[in-house]
Amino acid sequence: MPSTDDRQVPAALAAALAVPFAYNGGEGIDFEPFPAFLTAEDTTDWFRAWTGNPELNGDAFRVFGQDGSGGYAALWLVRSGEPLVSQPVVFLGSEGETGVVARSLGDLLWLLAGGFGPWEAATDYEPDWAPHPNETFAAVARHFAPDREQPAATVIEQATQEFPNFDDTIMALCR
Repeated sequence: MPSTDDRQVPAALAAALAVPFAYNGGEGIDFEPFPAFLTAEDTTDWFRAWTGNPELNGDAFRVFGQDGSGGYAALWLVRSGEPLVSQPVVFLGSEGETGVVARSLGDLLWLLAGGFGPWEAATDYEPDWAPHPNETFAAVARHFAPDREQPAATVIEQATQEFPNFDDTIMALCR
């Protein structure tokens, strides 16, 4: 059972979220970071609305931002007893998209460095979109996760392979 009282944003995530996200008319990363994790109450309200299931709570998520359409990016507290930095990063989109986009916070940093945000990593709606690697995000990644360096495509592939049933898990909760 995940802890429901840990709402302190890890330093690595705070550093990444402090970097400006440039959307550039669809050329960049579509992401709007929050200044803090959503509250437990707000997370539960969102997750109940997203799933249509009033019996659920949002304890398994730490929501830290959204894309322009309102899809949320969150740490998914699926690894019992592990710290927030070791939890996978997921995206639950406003149109029902789901995806595990990084296996850990360190992987997320390298995903951002490679020019992908959570929405871009979880979807393939824009076939002409191309990532633009970002040196500022890369500097954050080198500082906080030098041992996790890898291409963004590898980050996405590893996350998808480790959690192949995420969509089924989430859809089973929907009403």
